Amino acid sequence: MSSKDLKPKTRLGRAHPQRVKAVTWTVASLFCAGGIWAAWHYAGAPTVEVAVARVRRGDFVISVRSRGEIRSSRSIILKAPQVPGLRIVRLAENGRTIKEGEVVIAFDPVLQEEAVLDRTTALQAANQNIVQAKANQKMQDQSDAMNEMSSEYALEGAKLNASKAAVLSDIEGEKDRIQVGVSEGAFQLVKAGINAHQVADQADLNRLGQAKNKATRDLKKAESYLGKMEIRAPIDGIVNILPNFRSQGAFGQSTPPFKEGDSVWTGAEIVEMPDLTQLYVEIDLEEVDRGKLRLGQKVRVRVDAVPDREFIGAVDWISPIASLIYKGGSTPEKVFPARATLQQRDPRLRPGMSSTAEVIIERTPNRILIPVRASFDKGGKPAVWVRKGSGFVVRPIKIGPHNEDDLVVTSGLREGEIVALENPVEAARRARKKF
Repeated sequence: MSSKDLKPKTRLGRAHPQRVKAVTWTVASLFCAGGIWAAWHYAGAPTVEVAVARVRRGDFVISVRSRGEIRSSRSIILKAPQVPGLRIVRLAENGRTIKEGEVVIAFDPVLQEEAVLDRTTALQAANQNIVQAKANQKMQDQSDAMNEMSSEYALEGAKLNASKAAVLSDIEGEKDRIQVGVSEGAFQLVKAGINAHQVADQADLNRLGQAKNKATRDLKKAESYLGKMEIRAPIDGIVNILPNFRSQGAFGQSTPPFKEGDSVWTGAEIVEMPDLTQLYVEIDLEEVDRGKLRLGQKVRVRVDAVPDREFIGAVDWISPIASLIYKGGSTPEKVFPARATLQQRDPRLRPGMSSTAEVIIERTPNRILIPVRASFDKGGKPAVWVRKGSGFVVRPIKIGPHNEDDLVVTSGLREGEIVALENPVEAARRARKKF
C-alpha cells in the first residue's frame, strides 16, 4: 500500500482540541472585557467642570445692600389752566428730554381768540357810549346854563321893579313884589333841575364806567386765557404723560394717557416733569441694619438699566419710624425707609429705574479675599480646595470677618492662587452618577 493511502488519526500540535478551544474563548473574552473597560475609562469617563475663583488682594468692605428705585427729589406736575373749553392740539413725546422754556402742551386757541375779539368789541362800544353820554351831558349843561341865566335875569328885573314901590301906587308895588316871588321861585326851580341833571349825568357816567370796567376785565381775562394756551417747561427734565382718568379705554385695559385731541378739564394733571439734576435712590433697611447707618455715609449704586457704570451717593435721610410691608401671611415685614442722593449725573438715568444700593459700613484695605463659597468645613475647621496641576488638594486656612460675598483669609493662601467654589470630589461623584 502506498504511503498516500495512510491517514494519521491525530494531527501534530493539536493534542487536546477541547481544552485549546476553551482557553481560546477565555482569552478572547478577557481581551474584550479589557477593551470595553479601557474604552469606558479613557474615552467615556465624564469631564468634571469645577467652578473656581482666583485669590485676590483688595479692600474688604462691610456693607448693607438694598433694592430700590431711582426717584427725583423734585417733580413738577403740569396741570390744565383755569380756562374753559380746553382741547390738546400738541403734546410733547412721552419720555422725551426737554429743556426749560420749551412748549410741552399746547391747547386749541380758537375759542379764546374769538373771546378776545368779542371782549375788544364790547370795550370799544363801552368807550363810545361814554363819549356819547358826555356829549349829550355837555349840551344839556349848556341848555341848563341858559335857563339859569334867564331865570336869574328875570329875578333881578322883578327886584328892580319892586324897588320902585315907593313912588308907585300901592297896587302896583304889591304886584311887583309878587312878581319877585314868582321869579325867585322859577329861578330856584331851574337850579333844582340843573342839580337833578348833574346827578343823573353822573349816575349815567358811573353806569357806563362800570360797563367799561367790566368790558376791560373781560378783555384782560380773555387775553390771559389766550396766553395760557401753551404750557412751557419750568425746568430741564423729561416728559412723563399721565393717565387720562376720564378717557373711555377698552374693558380690562389700563387707563390710557393723555393724547393730542383730548378735551381736558380745569386743573387736570397732564404731564409730570421730574428734575433729572436731583436724583436719589430709595433704601429699605432691615431692623438689624438700622443702627449701622448714619447720615453722610457713602453709597454705591448699581442701576439695572445702566450696567456699565457705578454711581456714588450719600445717605441724607433715614426714617425714625418703621414701615410695615405686607407680602402675604399674617406677619408684616418691618423696614426703615432711607434715601441716598446721587452725586453723579448720567443722561441715561430715569426715575423709576430699579437699582441696588450698597451702603459702606466699614472698609479695611489690603486684605487677602476669597469668595465665601470657596470656604469648606473640614474637621470643624475652615479649609479650601486649591488647584494643583490638573486636580485639587485640601488646604486648611485661617479666616477673618466676612460679608455676603467675600471672606478675609489671614493665613494659608497667597494672592493669585486658584480655589474651587465647590467640592471637586462631590462634583465628580455627581458627574459619574449623571453619566
